[in-house]
Amino acid sequence: MAEGIKDKVTIVGMGCTQFGELWDKGPEDLMVDAFKEAIEDGGMDKKDIQAAWLGTHYEEIHVGKGGMPLSTTLKLPFIPVTRTDNFCASGSEALRGACYAVAAGAYDIALALGVEKLKDTGYGGLPEFSFTVGTKNRLIWPNISAPGSFAMMATKYFAQYGLSPEEGKSTLAKISAKSHHNGTLNPKAHLRREVTVEQIMNAPIVAWPLGLFDCCGVSDGAAAAIVTRADMAKKFRPDPVRIKALQIAVSSGEELMYTGWDSAHVESTYRCGVRAYQEAGIKDPREEISMMETHDCFSITELTEYEDLQISPRGRAKEDVDSGFFNLDGKIPNQPDGGLKCFGHPIGATGLRMMYEMYKQLQGKAGPRQINNPRLGLTHNMGGFPVYNIVSVFIVGL
Repeated sequence: MAEGIKDKVTIVGMGCTQFGELWDKGPEDLMVDAFKEAIEDGGMDKKDIQAAWLGTHYEEIHVGKGGMPLSTTLKLPFIPVTRTDNFCASGSEALRGACYAVAAGAYDIALALGVEKLKDTGYGGLPEFSFTVGTKNRLIWPNISAPGSFAMMATKYFAQYGLSPEEGKSTLAKISAKSHHNGTLNPKAHLRREVTVEQIMNAPIVAWPLGLFDCCGVSDGAAAAIVTRADMAKKFRPDPVRIKALQIAVSSGEELMYTGWDSAHVESTYRCGVRAYQEAGIKDPREEISMMETHDCFSITELTEYEDLQISPRGRAKEDVDSGFFNLDGKIPNQPDGGLKCFGHPIGATGLRMMYEMYKQLQGKAGPRQINNPRLGLTHNMGGFPVYNIVSVFIVGL
């Protein structure tokens, strides 16, 4: 059997820009800001970097084709640079590529960087996706939108587990309120204002039952990580963070084609989590995971992730939400940095932004949002729709 990546690679430096409507900065500025912080954090010279991976989604609008935008912007000449695009997991995919290259022995030190200037695209509101596998066809998925598809998952979840509309909306509101509270403690977050459960429940509806505060925003940002072999990590810092698992699962679309899917969860998240726990040697995630950053593009997505990642029993995540289990002072804080709710989702940057929070928390450097003695952190990215998607689950620890 494949032995996996556990403890072969460490993160020795990370950087993350402030996220927001950064009209005064281009993607190159954001790349430089994230890279400079990562280099300084790792205590190294940029000449030490032997290869790089660049994660970005909208190449034609932002940083251009291939890997050249990274090499030219960061002045890293003549090293291999690979551009990765795996939808919302593009930044996570960049980190996976850098880690696998180091684990294989091809390089000793590698860079992963994710960036997106999403505000510049005009993306927002109810973007429409009319497509099927391999072709454009407006007769198959006419007028589909992300809020609409996740709203349908929410209504099915409510029905399947016996939640009244009021109970369901209240549960989702508590999830968003928790994240907005955490975001007030993070100077790099886009949205930093406390929002109450009542405000969330009374906000304008985007796609019922999802209101304004149930949906993540649109923002710009970048994040970067420098990885190296585990046996040389202490050359750079006394507190490197070890990679425990790197897993990605991509749906074949079979959920859309057959009747076996219940429409109230994301199968790729469950399958990806199972493999990540196996790779990391985790037997009981509810007891062993210390904290998480999951893909809260919508509040219902986060609710189902609690169950798909085997933290909450099926149909009982509401109990954990009500008890504060996922709050900053709960047993497994989720979105300690504020999540997509407060950072928005610049697609290529999000996965590395999530890892930045886990990295700082494990080192005890998260400031007023610091979690008490974390041991294992999990990040989860999801791109696409409940019925057709890509998911990453990464686990790191000391």
